[in-house]
Amino acid sequence: METGTTFPMPFSPAHKASVIDQAENTMSKTKVLIVEDYRPLAETLEYQLQRAGYEVSRAADGREAIKQAKLQLPDVIFLDVDLPILSGVDVCKQLRADPTTKDTLILMLSALGEESDQVVGFAVGADDYVVKPVESYKVLLQRLKALLRRREPAFEESDQVEHHGVMIDRRRFVASIDGTQLKLTKSEFQLLETLIRQPGRAFGRIELVDAALGEDTMVLERTIDVHVRALRKKMGDAADFIETVRGIGYRFRE
Repeated sequence: METGTTFPMPFSPAHKASVIDQAENTMSKTKVLIVEDYRPLAETLEYQLQRAGYEVSRAADGREAIKQAKLQLPDVIFLDVDLPILSGVDVCKQLRADPTTKDTLILMLSALGEESDQVVGFAVGADDYVVKPVESYKVLLQRLKALLRRREPAFEESDQVEHHGVMIDRRRFVASIDGTQLKLTKSEFQLLETLIRQPGRAFGRIELVDAALGEDTMVLERTIDVHVRALRKKMGDAADFIETVRGIGYRFRE
């Protein structure tokens, strides 16, 4: 556990509870387990990940980490190295040795930034290694998404997708509703395509900013609300298919 480092606390406990309560249990989300005994960092990580649309749980020591990993089978584990009871290195070894968790993505967090420390982390099975303190949560989220992309099965997406009468054709850059073509900007088209390709999945605002405006675009996450309003206006009666998920972002109706 690290001391003497101050982490931002950009939320109140009431707001945090509201985010959790408002998220719907039926949403298809990537599950992340945070294993960190320094509570301010754990809570900040939890907030940032929930805001980006992930389902998050926490453990504060190595023994609990292994228990929760086997119980919840998360997609990704943020694993601190310096943990009580059982170190992050030992946790990683045990998870890799267990058939139920051997393929779980593990992103190690550590104040130990020497090359030898990172070599040990990767040697025991970490998929990525981040040195604390975390300087940029935006960069950390991008690293997480990069890890997840590596695990996605290779397949070729169809250029054309249709759902509830709403159709997009990526090759021709055309979107239509019941045959009537929409006049969309590039950002609006990419936003609609992102949502309609995974109906029922809740996307966080940060995810949608990256999809619609590009990963290197530096804007406030609420900027995506402006694009959603413009897109809904152009969709007319079909605008209701883009649903607001309170505390998270948006989804296309399943």
